Amino acid sequence: MSDRLKGKRAFVTAAASGIGRASAIAFAREGATVFATDIDEKGLAALQSEGISDVARLDARDTAAVNDMAKRAGKVDILLNAAGFVHHGTVLECSDADWDFSFDLNVKSMHRTIRAFLPGMLESGGGSIVNISSAAGVFKAAPNRYVYGATKAAVAALTRAVAVDFVTRGIRCNCICPGTIETPSMLDRAAAAGPQGREMFISRQPMGRLGTADEIAALAVYLASDESAFTTGVAHVIDGGWTL
Repeated sequence: MSDRLKGKRAFVTAAASGIGRASAIAFAREGATVFATDIDEKGLAALQSEGISDVARLDARDTAAVNDMAKRAGKVDILLNAAGFVHHGTVLECSDADWDFSFDLNVKSMHRTIRAFLPGMLESGGGSIVNISSAAGVFKAAPNRYVYGATKAAVAALTRAVAVDFVTRGIRCNCICPGTIETPSMLDRAAAAGPQGREMFISRQPMGRLGTADEIAALAVYLASDESAFTTGVAHVIDGGWTL
């Protein structure tokens, strides 16, 4: 630990597993006071032994719950939005309900949390917002990722919009665009694809391996820290060369 986030307060969504969990733990190890949230209460409970200061159940699709949680958490210096869902299919397999759910969870959840926490950041004189997007949809199209790609492109646009609107007021907003990362949800998708599912995901990565949640968390720490003080509105691709 090098205390890169010492004295900072962080709020993290989807912190019970995957990138959200790895980022919450990395923030805490770097000295931040971390408030971790998720709908998975069992997964959250496991975080309490990792130096996380507070955990709470939060459905990022519930506007009232997000607003109440922002009041409970108080002012924060760092907001990490990691909630998301990967829909599989083309436009022909995407119902109106699939479209609405994907945009509600992948994009509107970030709208909710930013609206809720940004006033406190402005009052404090600054803050860093980090949104988890994807290389798919922002830098490259991926097969059977129709609505997922659309949502992640929207996240990148949302990120730039927040960045430009508040660049003179101490607010930085960036997004991270991972390639294929080995997380519980990714492994579930691989299993659903059949016995060779994991190998199929690996085969499309030029480096010949999947990324790790800890590698994404390391970038999140950088973007949350003062080391990235001159960086805002950027979609940071970290994909093992997938988009080359």
